[in-house]
Amino acid sequence: HEHVLVKEPSSTRHTPWHCDAPYYFVDGPQTVSFWIPLDPVPLESTLRLIRGSHLWDEVVHPVSWTTGSGFYGDDQTTHRGGFQPAPDPDNEPGRFEILEWACEPGDAVAFHYRTVHGARGSDNLRRAFSLRVVGDEALYVQRPGRTSPPFDGHGMVNGQRLREDWFPMLPLGTAVPTA
Repeated sequence: HEHVLVKEPSSTRHTPWHCDAPYYFVDGPQTVSFWIPLDPVPLESTLRLIRGSHLWDEVVHPVSWTTGSGFYGDDQTTHRGGFQPAPDPDNEPGRFEILEWACEPGDAVAFHYRTVHGARGSDNLRRAFSLRVVGDEALYVQRPGRTSPPFDGHGMVNGQRLREDWFPMLPLGTAVPTA
């Protein structure tokens, strides 16, 4: 799954703290999101990640970025269904270690699907390409509602490996011996 993220100049809207995993119908130890800026991104408007959050027992509730309510129509302020409320590191300084870097076009930040991340607004145009890749241990997870993006008619059941005819496997290269 891929998409382009755009923040217009002088955007005060923050990208809410979230993790990617609960928006998709896949989970597993081998999941990675890539964030690749297409414009220079100063530190004050870059992607921000909570170190170690991919190891938390519960992922954070997915929320609708337009309404702020639960993405699946649930109460995003409770511990329920394997979800926990999203933290707010900006209002809890010192509680979390935040990772963030000024970036140039073509830099890439790679992180696990379960890593909690967000971003502040931006004074400048900020465009980024985002890509999700999963390994062969990724499994289909039945979510409580329609995922983003939806894949209708896939026929998978909870706990099943992803269908290779819908989600092709990248071939592994052959190791090159070193002298």
